Amino acid sequence: MPGFFSAFVATLITVPMIGYLAVFIISKQITGNHRRSVNLAIDFSTFLLVLSVHFLILTIWDRSYLWLILIVLFGLAAIFVFIHWKFKEEIVLPKVFKGFWRFNFLLFFSAYIILVVFGLIKRLTFLFA
Repeated sequence: MPGFFSAFVATLITVPMIGYLAVFIISKQITGNHRRSVNLAIDFSTFLLVLSVHFLILTIWDRSYLWLILIVLFGLAAIFVFIHWKFKEEIVLPKVFKGFWRFNFLLFFSAYIILVVFGLIKRLTFLFA
């Protein structure tokens, strides 16, 4: 059983879109609401994308840049709080966090795609060189 669980988690981290689809399908069956299901799936897969980017960087360059990922996350959070404060003159944390988390989905999804393509090209050029 522990082997199955670790293989399942490794699969979700390696291919976070499986996690997105699983959460979307399950929440769509439970809620029946398409928009809410997409939002829940995006919220869940953002965490998976952050982990995936970390492990892709670790695989490609054999170095951990988790510290840099955390600095980017905290820096973006500070920027989102500042911008929200400038426009609304008060800080509504749930709204700030929601925007921050959705922006991280876009950022880390883009980074995931770029790193997968870069990693494939790097491995292919290494094989044929």
